[in-house]
Amino acid sequence: MRNAAMLLGVIAGLIGMIVGFFGYAKVVVVEHVGEIDGVLSQVDNPDMVQAISIIAPLLAIAGGAMAPARALIAGVLLLVSAAAMYYAFGFGVFTMFPITFAGIAGVLGLAAGKPDQPKAHF
Repeated sequence: MRNAAMLLGVIAGLIGMIVGFFGYAKVVVVEHVGEIDGVLSQVDNPDMVQAISIIAPLLAIAGGAMAPARALIAGVLLLVSAAAMYYAFGFGVFTMFPITFAGIAGVLGLAAGKPDQPKAHF
């Protein structure tokens, strides 16, 4: 389960980066060019979209990377990433895979069979 969480989390983060690039770029383009009726309009909360465009994929990749060692923390990070992507971008044709991959990876991380081994931090 930990390896599946790792793989799905990293894939979700990579696809989420592409979605994040376009989300961030849309905000910047509309700020620079301005709104065009029927063609280009600004999102409701541009600062939130820009922040989540960076943070959500980062959380997914970090959660996926730490899934084999710290599955509980990784599962929480992956679920937060999925929720943030859903909140910022909604569920659509381009966001369905990163949201579902991060969500499933988060559930797998939380449901990992053996508990995390206590380890020293240094």
